[in-house]
Amino acid sequence: MPLLYNRPDVPHLDRLAPRAAIPGGSFEVIGSHLMPITNDGPQLPNAFFGEIEATFDMVRPSRALVRVPEGAISSDLIVKHQGHASNPLHASIGVPMAEDLHLVSNPAIDAEGNVFAMVSGPRGERTAIAIYKIAPDLQIRPFARELMNISALAFDREGNLFASSRQEGTVYRLTPTGEISAWAEGMGVATGLAFDAKGSLYVGDRSGTIFKIDERPGATPDAPATREIFVFATLEPSVAAYHLAFRSDGKLFVSAPTTSSNQPIYQIDPDGSVSVFFRGLGRPQGIAFDEDDNLYVAASWRGQRGIIRITPYGDAELTVSGNDLVGLCFLDDGCAALATNNTLFHADLGITGRSLI
Repeated sequence: MPLLYNRPDVPHLDRLAPRAAIPGGSFEVIGSHLMPITNDGPQLPNAFFGEIEATFDMVRPSRALVRVPEGAISSDLIVKHQGHASNPLHASIGVPMAEDLHLVSNPAIDAEGNVFAMVSGPRGERTAIAIYKIAPDLQIRPFARELMNISALAFDREGNLFASSRQEGTVYRLTPTGEISAWAEGMGVATGLAFDAKGSLYVGDRSGTIFKIDERPGATPDAPATREIFVFATLEPSVAAYHLAFRSDGKLFVSAPTTSSNQPIYQIDPDGSVSVFFRGLGRPQGIAFDEDDNLYVAASWRGQRGIIRITPYGDAELTVSGNDLVGLCFLDDGCAALATNNTLFHADLGITGRSLI
């Protein structure tokens, strides 16, 4: 006996794209009989994520865009028409980990799987809690207080968290126990942070300068460490080196959001030479690599907003659909922490990120 959804008046779903979405984002549905035609003309179906009804951004007989409603979680998507339900397809939907934040770039993850997220705050104002620590069991605790306009976070190999302040031009070091010290000053409008494989820290400045900082041990065990600061690379003055990430081959990648809809991702070789890796993004922000050197960037691309995956060969596709995304970090179980301006989402992407520690 044929399945009910093979009948010509019953919707059938073939596939969903992208890989995941957060509430407010959309899934593209490819199938058949998605908008059945009756004697009364085309009929609008209903869509459900589990038991939560969704709305359509667009419906055609073989293609539809279904918007993810607030409160939806990972569940089966079903399209219904006149009481007949389609076959289900699983939809991976991000759920909030932490809210009431002020994120302007990627969160960061330590070796124990704790996620750290910023409250950047209004320009020139210190926030009561500047950085939160979110444990794997989703318990949220304050980690750092009274810092001003934190713009980027990165861990070194010893488990220290580094945070840049764009207002002060300072990079702070926070030990695992939360002790704070000013580690480097005079960094201009300090934004993006990234460590290379040798442990050198790179700091982006809104002027387009990228600084490299090497820390060298003292001449004796009691002598303090010294730091050498170099200008590693210079982009156009209009380019704010806001987000930095290293690929496994040692090349540094840079994104910088502006109002243009045709912005590039820059690639900087170990000798400091700059080239354009990919062009065509709208307001590219936080970036990260997976273990296969695919680049993920929070941006708009071809009218779609979310996390865009760019292969080493320059092929691009939408991986996560969602508005207001500003960054991400990969977790250790194929999942990711996805950052909007004020909320951190947990989403199962089935992607292993490149280790940053």
